Amino acid sequence: MGVKLSLGVSLGAVLAIVLVALVGAQVSSLQPIFGIFVPYAAFVIFILGFIYRVVDWGRSPVPYRIPTTCGQQKTLPWIKQAKIENPSSTLGVIGRMILEIFAFRSLFRHTKAEMASGNIVYGGSKWIWLGALAFHYSFLIIAIRHLRLFVEPVPAFVNGLGIVDGMLQIGVPELYITDILLLAAVSYLLVRRLIVPKMRYISLANDYFPLFLILGIGISGVLMRYFIRVDIVSV
Repeated sequence: MGVKLSLGVSLGAVLAIVLVALVGAQVSSLQPIFGIFVPYAAFVIFILGFIYRVVDWGRSPVPYRIPTTCGQQKTLPWIKQAKIENPSSTLGVIGRMILEIFAFRSLFRHTKAEMASGNIVYGGSKWIWLGALAFHYSFLIIAIRHLRLFVEPVPAFVNGLGIVDGMLQIGVPELYITDILLLAAVSYLLVRRLIVPKMRYISLANDYFPLFLILGIGISGVLMRYFIRVDIVSV
C-alpha cells in the first residue's frame, strides 16, 4: 500500500467516524446511544482489550531469546557492571523498568544514520524522545483533568493539576499548556512519518490512523473549549 493510499484510508476512516458522530448527535432518538452507550462501551472495550493484549503477549512463546539490555553485564569482580543498563538484581530490574516506563530511557538512546560525504554517520535523535515524552505525559494529564466532569466532589489533586496546567493565564478560559503540547507532539510524530524517507517507506495505514484520530480528538477539544465554547454542564 502506497503512502497516498495509506494516508487516504486512515484519514477517510477518521472523517467517517466524525461524520457518523455529527449525524447521530443531530437525531434526538440517537443521542442516548452516542452520549451514553458509545462512551461507556468504548471504555469497557478498551479495558478488556488492554487486558487481553497483555495476557496474550504473556502467553506467546519465545523461540529465540533476544536480550534487550545493553552495557556491561555482571561478570568478574574487577569489571564494573552497568547496574541500570544490565541489571542482575531485583532492585536493578525495578530501577530499569521505572526509567523505561516513566522516562523512555531506551528511546533516549535512539540514534539516526545518515549519509555524509559517502560515509554513514550516526548521530543522536533526541527529538523523537522529546516528542514521545511530551505526547504521553500531555495525554495523561489531559485524561486526569477530565475527571472533574465525571467525579463529584472533584478531587483536590485534579483541581490542582488544572491550576498548574493553566498557570500561564492566557485567554478566557485559560489556555492549558498540555493542549498545545499534545497537538504539537502529535503533529511532529505525523510530519516525521511523512518527511523521513525510511519512516515513510515502512509506515502503513494503521500507523497513520491513530495519529489522525488523536489529532482529531485534540483539535475537537480545543475547538469546544476555546472557540465554540460548549457548555459542558448543560450537556
